[in-house]
Amino acid sequence: MTASETLETVGQRLGEVVETSSTAFTVHCYKLYEAAPLGALVRAGVEDTVYAVVSNVATLPLDPGRRPVPRGEDETDEEAVYLSNPQLPRLLRTEFQAVIVGHREGDSPRYYLPAQPPRIHAFVEACRANEVREFVQRLDFLPLLLAGAGPAGDEVTAAFLRQAASAQEDSEAFLVSAGRHAARFLSRDLQRLDILLGRLHQ
Repeated sequence: MTASETLETVGQRLGEVVETSSTAFTVHCYKLYEAAPLGALVRAGVEDTVYAVVSNVATLPLDPGRRPVPRGEDETDEEAVYLSNPQLPRLLRTEFQAVIVGHREGDSPRYYLPAQPPRIHAFVEACRANEVREFVQRLDFLPLLLAGAGPAGDEVTAAFLRQAASAQEDSEAFLVSAGRHAARFLSRDLQRLDILLGRLHQ
């Protein structure tokens, strides 16, 4: 896992679902700028656990009508802007969108959409390495991820697979296997497949 993809809060509660559908949900993070990284596997809910991959991260004003304005012209660095304006964390929010790639029934992951999406205010956590390893024992979720992550779907998929590889004993063997599975689903779009495979090793 690269430095940009490392998350100190793995396994801890990140936030709550504030918008949900059958294929994706949006999470309002408890702390500003502390979203799960792009491509991270997260889980929502406790009894009816839903698995999803982070497909977009954004920091926005709490009030859509109040666009942030520059505040650091006379500051020495970016951190000083926040020290001089302690109200900023109360005016901004960090949220992320996650595309649903499976759920849990009993003791096993299921690699298709759940009958119901997570509820509003469902708690969301970043999955630990052992959970990631368990989930990617099968790669049947790839069609959901490739199709559901929007225009940046290939980038999101590659980011997820790189992070999943870092949780494996043999990361290279995992990436080779993942590439073969991706080739099955992208056999009619070789240019897209070539770009995705290149991203796996960057």
